[in-house]
Amino acid sequence: MKEKAFNDIQQTQTQFVEKIADNMHSFGVSTTVGRVLGIIYMNREPMTLDELSKETGMSKTRMSQVVREMIDLNIAERVFQAGVRKDLYQVEQDYYQTFISLFTSNWRKAINKSKYFEQRLRTRLETIQKEEELTEEAEEQVNDLLHEIHQWIEYYDWIQRLIEFFESGEIFNHVPKNPKEEK
Repeated sequence: MKEKAFNDIQQTQTQFVEKIADNMHSFGVSTTVGRVLGIIYMNREPMTLDELSKETGMSKTRMSQVVREMIDLNIAERVFQAGVRKDLYQVEQDYYQTFISLFTSNWRKAINKSKYFEQRLRTRLETIQKEEELTEEAEEQVNDLLHEIHQWIEYYDWIQRLIEFFESGEIFNHVPKNPKEEK
């Protein structure tokens, strides 16, 4: 391959990686995670922390943190390859699945935080109802807040079902990946 073509291809791949990083940022994921995802994706093969550190210019310690975050987001996994002693990391090659993983991971975190918050508030309100002598107005306010918590719970239950809808793949029955192929 001629050097100019090689350089043009390298530059295009770099632009692709930067676009992936930019897209990940719009999903609320750091551009560093997006860049590493893009590098592994464009490599088309699993990579070690050493290879990723060299490619990004980051320390191996920082790279380990980034890869751990990617695993937590369910967009990367450690894989085994015969004859390779170092840990290898692979990313999902399917854009749709990456989106689903990011979408559901972020919403699961929100649900978990909200459940804890809801439990604390409900306990506090129920304690107020039991231990305090409330005026009619205060009782009404507590009941309004308890009703609000109930609506909150219903909302997060809906989000949980939406997550399951995405993770099951049923979403593609309603919003096909490529509608032109469906006809």
